[in-house]
Amino acid sequence: MRVLFNVGHPAQVHFFRNAMRILENKGHVCKMTAVDKDVSLDLLNAYGFEYDIVGRAHPTLFLKAVELLKIEKKLYRIARSFKPDILVGGSGNAYSAHVGKLIRKPSIVFEDSEKGTIEHLLTDRFATVIFTPTSYKKKIGDNQLYFNGFKELAYLHPDYFHPSQATLKDLGLTSEDKYIIFRFVTWDADHDIGHHGIKNKIKFATELEKYGRVLITSEGKLEPELEKYRVRVSPEKIHDLLYYAQMFVGDSQTMTTEAAVLGVPAIRCNSFVGKDDMSNFIELEEKYNLIFNYSDSEEALNKALELVKVPKLKEEWSKKREKLLRDKIDVTAFIVWFIENYPESIKETKAGVSFNSN
Repeated sequence: MRVLFNVGHPAQVHFFRNAMRILENKGHVCKMTAVDKDVSLDLLNAYGFEYDIVGRAHPTLFLKAVELLKIEKKLYRIARSFKPDILVGGSGNAYSAHVGKLIRKPSIVFEDSEKGTIEHLLTDRFATVIFTPTSYKKKIGDNQLYFNGFKELAYLHPDYFHPSQATLKDLGLTSEDKYIIFRFVTWDADHDIGHHGIKNKIKFATELEKYGRVLITSEGKLEPELEKYRVRVSPEKIHDLLYYAQMFVGDSQTMTTEAAVLGVPAIRCNSFVGKDDMSNFIELEEKYNLIFNYSDSEEALNKALELVKVPKLKEEWSKKREKLLRDKIDVTAFIVWFIENYPESIKETKAGVSFNSN
């Protein structure tokens, strides 16, 4: 089978990398294309992937629209040459869905966000299959199928992720040190328009550093008072740092879930939080008690100060993580199974045939 993977976001590099390697080792021919966004290309280089760049991310809707056409034109040419049997993309990957239609080949898109009206409008009706987590609230259409997991489990499941303390050593840390990771994002994606993240960043950092070292990773500029906390870690090593952290605080959607599936107490604060919040964050908070979601920055800070004082906090969260791992599937194994058995895998999934990797 010939499989064309397109990644439009750094998290999608992580999401597909294990499945792609497994498929290649089993004799399938895979090709990777990428949109140049944030550290996507750095990750692909670090993992040793060969890839073609089909475009780059832009901050405004007008430039995004223009770039969409450029990306799809280039991806179409690559697809015509590569001749895939199937195209695979991550959240909001309209490119793969559109090109799949043009070359009359099936496309699979893995989506986990109910937000992003424009992205859903451009993607959902064109993809052959839209996979969403079982907790997903939005009804997309007849092409919607479900998987019992989180996309972050495709690369942070213990069968694939083995944390290294070498990353800590580079920062003068050990696994016994208490430190708190902050993550701030730029809020320029289509689905981020009109939203914001943590407002009292300086107060957060100065209050929490009383209980451990504060480390900040940020997509954009920081206030001068926060620059002393910034750490620069190779993107492929950030999960090592996250795994050993005492706590995670941020307005990042993806990294909050990454912290949860690693068993790290996580506080997420942004304006998406509310009655219409995304289903994966609701499940992680209400069913597994691994994260806390806030729209109010002061409430988030108060919870962070409460948690950081709890004795044996990480041990408690480790038990919660074990429950999650028992409940959820090995997402990478599922991706490989679905692709290898396509199109019969559609029928089996619709018929409720259970995929159980445990």
